[in-house]
Amino acid sequence: MRLRPPTTLSEFCDRLVSALSGPQMLAFIPALCLAGYWMGGEVTLVAVALLVPMAWMMLGGLDKLVKNRVARMPVSGLVEPDAFRERVQGMREDVIGTEYNSALIAIELDDFATLKGRFEPNAVDRVLKAVGQRLKSVSRDTDVISKVGDSRFAICLAPVKHLDLESCIQMSGRIQQAIEEPIALDGATVYVTASVGFCLQARAPKTNSQDWINAALAALNEAQRRGPTSVRAYSTELHSRLKSRANLREEVAAALEQGQIQPWFQPQISTDTGKVSGFEALARWIHPVRGAISPVEFLPAIEEAALLERLAEVIMYHTFTALKAWDAAGVNVPQVGVNFSGSELNNPRLCEKISWELDRFDLAPERLTVEILETVVTDTLGDTITLNINALHDLGCQIDLDDFGTGHASLSAIRRFGVGRIKIDRSFVMKADRDPEQQRMISAILTMAERLGIETLAEGVETVGEHALLAQLGCDYVQGFGIAQPMPFEKTLDWIRTHEAKVQDAPAIPLRRSN
Repeated sequence: MRLRPPTTLSEFCDRLVSALSGPQMLAFIPALCLAGYWMGGEVTLVAVALLVPMAWMMLGGLDKLVKNRVARMPVSGLVEPDAFRERVQGMREDVIGTEYNSALIAIELDDFATLKGRFEPNAVDRVLKAVGQRLKSVSRDTDVISKVGDSRFAICLAPVKHLDLESCIQMSGRIQQAIEEPIALDGATVYVTASVGFCLQARAPKTNSQDWINAALAALNEAQRRGPTSVRAYSTELHSRLKSRANLREEVAAALEQGQIQPWFQPQISTDTGKVSGFEALARWIHPVRGAISPVEFLPAIEEAALLERLAEVIMYHTFTALKAWDAAGVNVPQVGVNFSGSELNNPRLCEKISWELDRFDLAPERLTVEILETVVTDTLGDTITLNINALHDLGCQIDLDDFGTGHASLSAIRRFGVGRIKIDRSFVMKADRDPEQQRMISAILTMAERLGIETLAEGVETVGEHALLAQLGCDYVQGFGIAQPMPFEKTLDWIRTHEAKVQDAPAIPLRRSN
């Protein structure tokens, strides 16, 4: 392989030691001794046989051999992370300015937290060891493999001439296929999957080996954002997106403190009376330069910046301020729903903090509806979330189960968390007035809720037909663009008065509740 020439004496010695340590020397040293014997007889043969090993040791070959042995991880036989970075730096230097290329592949097991929750630590270690062995089985002896995290591995491919994007995608597929083979564990069969990100050296940032490693990890993170078993390559476009997301994280932190992020309110109305039953507080960011920024864009940035709890505090403060303002204006808004994520519900002092805020604004707990995603209820394994939800229920707050139908919550979970209302996900509501299958699904949900004594609210109602059907089927409340879009507090008073005027003369919709 033609590599760039060494630039220093130290680098020349390292190259010479590597050459003398390689498997090619098994053939070269006997040939060199035989040539010495032909040219100078037995004396030359003995001299060559002694001088080559001595030169190897004097140049540091023995130290390098010991170092490489120490660098091996005792359990899996993989290279230690520190030694891995050194080897990556060496491979990077070897390919710069040559026709050869290399790639760095980052692999992480999907849903590792669930695996750790199901099995004892020693069993999890056996799974990780099996994964390490499988990575070695699909790699060449010259490739370098390391375990660089709890469930994260990295492979640096030895330089070759023909290595391109397609080759790396195929290699990633072989890695995933090897990992996904069943693993026998204490009489059970374990199946694991992995996401993969990779970066070709030719496309890596041109600074140092750590930037190359970070680029592969960035590709892995992008793959994980796409879902389990995804594969992504590092590119300049990805770099731009990552830089943009990093800038957004910095901006969103400042926006929270500067009052740019506030709740907008979407009304919820009763299907029996047509009157406003409450609002849902939805975070909106009005940027002074860019204008309105979509929640789809800024909410992930808030989560990445670990600011979800701060966001909840801001939304709750403005929500309670709005409730007091509605009361002062003489309009009836019974309650407002505020969304709480799993990380917020995991705060042991959450109930104490909410109770303090309610007392501060002199509001009854019934005015606050705590909205919890169904997936949070489904995935809840810890006691803190359960204790917090039950404490908020005991305090008097209403508990709404949001996006019902998407998270497979059990009936026992609904009872365990004191859920007072389920919010039917918009995927069931869409085109319900024209799709009999949608109607049957909604009817089944409403029947279940009625038997459990739980109220229902349909989200995403966009048409008069959907609204009328839901009322006839017996859904208690509706919310969606067909009623009103989210609006800043300043517009709510006029909207409420206009809506109440319309309700005065509206005909009642006959109900068709199930028995």
